[in-house]
Amino acid sequence: MTYMNESGFSNAQEPGQPTEAPNTNNQAPPAVQTINQLGQMTTPSAEDNIFCMSIIGQIEGHLVLPPQNKTTKYEHVIPQIVAAEQSRSIEGVLIVLNTVGGDVEAGLAIAEMIASLSKPTVTVVLGGGHSIGVPIAVSSNYSIIAESATMTIHPIRLNGLVIGVPQTFEYLDKMQERVVRFVTSHSRIKEEKFKELMFKTGELNRDIGTSVVGPDAVKYGLIDAIGGVGEAIQKLNQLIEAKRQAMSSEGSSPIQ
Repeated sequence: MTYMNESGFSNAQEPGQPTEAPNTNNQAPPAVQTINQLGQMTTPSAEDNIFCMSIIGQIEGHLVLPPQNKTTKYEHVIPQIVAAEQSRSIEGVLIVLNTVGGDVEAGLAIAEMIASLSKPTVTVVLGGGHSIGVPIAVSSNYSIIAESATMTIHPIRLNGLVIGVPQTFEYLDKMQERVVRFVTSHSRIKEEKFKELMFKTGELNRDIGTSVVGPDAVKYGLIDAIGGVGEAIQKLNQLIEAKRQAMSSEGSSPIQ
C-alpha cells in the first residue's frame, strides 16, 4: 500500500532503487568503547603474550571522584588482573604507572593482586608513582623507573570528617604499618630508611615526606633499575623465557 506524505509525493520506493542501509555510525566500535570507558584495550588476542595494564591519574576507591579527575577505578583493574591470570595465552603482565596516588585500601588491593600473580610481572614508573602508587610500583617481580620520574613518600592522611579520638590515630598508624610492611617486603629498601623518607620535614611544601627522583629511588633500593618501556618489555621477555625453561625442565625431569 502506498501512502502520500505532507508534500504530496509518494513515499513508495521506485523499482530498482537501492535500499538505504540503517545508520549505525552513532555506535562506536567495541575497541573504541573500551578505550573511552576503561582507558585501555581489552585482554590481548592469542598472538600477544604480554598484557599491558595502565594505572594513571588518581586511584578511585569506595568513593566516586568528581568527573574532571583523571581516575583509575579499582573495580575495573581487579577483573583485568584476574582475566590475565586465567588466560592461557598471556605469559607476562606489564604495569605502566603514572599516578598521583589515591585510595589506600584500593591501592593495596591492586598491589596485593599483582604480587600474587603466578606469571612474570614488571612495573614501569613513567612521570610519577606517588603515595599509594609506591606499593603498586614495587609489587611486581621487577620494577623500572624513568630517570625523570618521581615518587612521593608521605604518611597516611584522611580527608573529610575525622572523629578526634585516640582510636582514629591508632587506626591510621596500623594502616600506615601495612603500607610500610608491604613496601619493605617487596623491595630492597630498609624499613628505617623508608620511614625516614616518609617523615622527613622541610622538603615538601606544607606536608611531611620526600619526593624521590628516579636515580635516588634505585639508590635507596625502592626500585630495581632506571629505564623505560623498552627496558621493561625486554626484562619481561627475559622473565617469561626463564619461566618457560623452568617449566620445560620440570616437565622433562623423571618421576621419582
